[in-house]
Amino acid sequence: MCGIVGLFLKDKSLEPELGSLLSDMLVTMSDRGPDSAGIAIYNNSKKQCSKITIQSMNPAEDFKEMKAHLTQLSGVDLEVRIVDTHAIITLASNDKDKIKKILKSSFTNLRIMSIGDSIEIYKEVGLPEEVAGRFELSKMVGSHGVGHTRMATESAVTTLGAHPFSTGEDQCLVHNGSLSNHNSLRRKLARLGVNCETDNDTEVAAAYITHKMNEGFNLGDALNAGISDLDGFYTFLVGTKNGFGVLRDPIACKPAVLAETEQYVAFGSEYRALVNLPNINHAKIWEPEPATVYFWEH
Repeated sequence: MCGIVGLFLKDKSLEPELGSLLSDMLVTMSDRGPDSAGIAIYNNSKKQCSKITIQSMNPAEDFKEMKAHLTQLSGVDLEVRIVDTHAIITLASNDKDKIKKILKSSFTNLRIMSIGDSIEIYKEVGLPEEVAGRFELSKMVGSHGVGHTRMATESAVTTLGAHPFSTGEDQCLVHNGSLSNHNSLRRKLARLGVNCETDNDTEVAAAYITHKMNEGFNLGDALNAGISDLDGFYTFLVGTKNGFGVLRDPIACKPAVLAETEQYVAFGSEYRALVNLPNINHAKIWEPEPATVYFWEH
């Protein structure tokens, strides 16, 4: 099953409402994925800065002195904002690699959810409404975002197994479906120096798209390449710093609907996820074609 939602805002006046609109869409898809939920929000509010989103199983202990310890080890000026089990580290863009290295070597209890100029990823086990409430999704501001409600099929119900998966800066992917060749593709990517942290097939798809974009492909070309390289049934929604893209497999057995107005582009696994969006009655609404890439960028 699984439920996917996405919202790309053309109208900047709607940016303060992004979290509220996306939260309603996500919760509506709860019966498609009650195991866990996650969202990626894109908000580039601080120029020349990057953000690292991290997650802890024991935030009260792990986050207590984290800022002081990071500053002491790195000498880097940074800010830390704690949101439930997640924390967002904001710092100068040229310092992010140093902090990433320190996090991996000295803070082994923490997991990096995302890195980039705009992206913040929040995901946890639990009903979508509970997850959205814990992170106060309805208060978040941004230019676009994607969300996912998971019904686990091929791997365990864990925080790291929840979507979105981020394998490149300001990139993420959510997925409804199942890939049949993810194990062989995982090994191929590993030989190319691209490693996955989980056994989830969705992370392999995310890593594949990131690898292609690192080779110089744009999002549309990377998704097109996936049509021949990724076997299985899938609907993908991929987020980047500037927008998002949609792709369904050549059979297109997983449901999907797009809606577009002068103010936004919205995606949902089902139309009911879109019914409360502004002026939805005047939107162009259609079902994405099989093996066809759609993407929008600012």
